[in-house]
Amino acid sequence: MALVKQVMIELWGRSNAYNVQKPLWLLAELGIDFKQHDIGSRAGDLETPEFLKLNPQARIPVLKHGAAVVWESNSILRYLATIFAASALYPDDALQRSQVERWMDWELASLQPAFIDLFWGYYRTPPALRDAAAIDRAQRQCRLHFAALDRQLRAQPFVAGDFFSLADIACGVCLFRYFNMGLAVEEPSQVMRWYRQLSQRRGFRHTIMQPFAELEGRSEF
Repeated sequence: MALVKQVMIELWGRSNAYNVQKPLWLLAELGIDFKQHDIGSRAGDLETPEFLKLNPQARIPVLKHGAAVVWESNSILRYLATIFAASALYPDDALQRSQVERWMDWELASLQPAFIDLFWGYYRTPPALRDAAAIDRAQRQCRLHFAALDRQLRAQPFVAGDFFSLADIACGVCLFRYFNMGLAVEEPSQVMRWYRQLSQRRGFRHTIMQPFAELEGRSEF
């Protein structure tokens, strides 16, 4: 463990980017020092030859750990939890791990697309340019996904069971913006209970509960 921690960790991505906030939150939970490269907010800075060597998809976040380079936010979460032996967040038991991973996959395939459509359609788009029908569709999808999450949380305190895990990081990264972007949304009781629990964590407060007004009406990255 000590040898692993001596290797410099670098993270490329701006702190207010949805998917960058996932590894930022985990790094805060693990108490790991790292160097952050603020990239992704200026036109063309993801298309430089230097960055494309790290990620040919020209997307953030990207993690570099010694000679290892990892991209895709949920893959970065898995990598960090594995390399730093964070079995409390990413269990060694195959069945427990599958519980964590299936909700991480669900977040990526279902919750995230709906939330991003809503956040961009409503908050990131100037009012005069908003598509009301598209916003309504995205809001309905979010409502369905949060209802599913609420059902999951009725039987247990956290998404994957009785323990805080990578599934909570992946699924919880959108909560602060969802409930604070100025759009009236339903507040499912168990989701709100879970949100309050997460809000007590220093890592969540430090990385997720941050002002995001600079993104309002900003259609560029």
